[in-house]
Amino acid sequence: MHNAASSSLHLYHPILRLLGQAEPIAAAAGNISFWFIPAIFSLVFFFTFQLYLQSQSKNFIISYLAAASFALHVLLSWILVTKLSMGVAGAMSSMIVAWWIPVLGMFAYVTGGGCPDTWKGFSWLAFHDLWPVIRLSLSSGAMVCLEVWYNTILVLLTGNMKDAETAIDALSICLNINGWELMIAIGFLAAAGVRVANELGAGSAKNARFAIVVVVLTSLVVGLLLFVLFLLLRGDIAYIFTESSAVVAAVADLSPLLAFSILLNSVQPVLSGVAVGAGLQGLVAYVNVTCYYLVGIPLGIALGYWIGFHVKGIWIGMLIGTAVQTFVLSWITWRTDWDKQVVKTQARLRRWVIPAAEGRNAEGEEA
Repeated sequence: MHNAASSSLHLYHPILRLLGQAEPIAAAAGNISFWFIPAIFSLVFFFTFQLYLQSQSKNFIISYLAAASFALHVLLSWILVTKLSMGVAGAMSSMIVAWWIPVLGMFAYVTGGGCPDTWKGFSWLAFHDLWPVIRLSLSSGAMVCLEVWYNTILVLLTGNMKDAETAIDALSICLNINGWELMIAIGFLAAAGVRVANELGAGSAKNARFAIVVVVLTSLVVGLLLFVLFLLLRGDIAYIFTESSAVVAAVADLSPLLAFSILLNSVQPVLSGVAVGAGLQGLVAYVNVTCYYLVGIPLGIALGYWIGFHVKGIWIGMLIGTAVQTFVLSWITWRTDWDKQVVKTQARLRRWVIPAAEGRNAEGEEA
């Protein structure tokens, strides 16, 4: 394991140095990157099981496993980091264990009889007509990756600035808080995607439109409440993470941008969920490329480096990109012909579900 970590360090360290990152930041990031490999690998199975269960409204098992994972994560982190003083290795080890627990739990639930109507065991029919599924999966992956990389670029650009360590500490705190709130929005994203897909599959464009309105408005209300809360808290919330007065002051300076990020996050992920439910992932991927990488990042670089707004300038530019994306997704959702989407969805069902069901019946008759 030590050799693998050293190899990872040698791989990422020069890349980060080439991108202009400070030596301590590049060294630390190169070491931590190794620990993310098994953690990220778990997501391949996690999201597959999660969406499979959510499509059947079996959210309770996901919630129970998430609660168990969280409790064990806290306990292991306390033991490994505080009691055994293992530092980053302890923190990352506890995270890896916590991320794999829901995967193993969902696998046991599905294969152990928790989904008797939809799980009939492993079958070669799973490989039937894979290309349309792969195409949708690739477009979904592109859509999500472009969003995740967008926030990563914000940290990367910040690492090139003066007093980078304080700036990155403050930005990391803000992004952690933003990530907490984003978990709420992702819940609405999943609800929107599953609900819209189910309504389209059932042939009801009216119910699909109603579901979109309800989920977006509910998420927006939550976002507005959190927007006001974080405007009032400002830098005080940073004391949860640090005792450094310099970092707390930097967080207080960034808090208005954090509040606006939280507000936009209450709408944008939900609209992405609607796109997933309607099979419009490819279109959203193009929207993300344009708004994030042709609008947000160039504006952020201009405001941060050329005009001299530093971290705030980068974040403002990227917020503008997110705002443009939210507007475009809202317009696409408003202009979408949902009756036409019903026809397309039912065509997919006839192509995938009915042949698979016939194949299972044939297997049963042969047995």
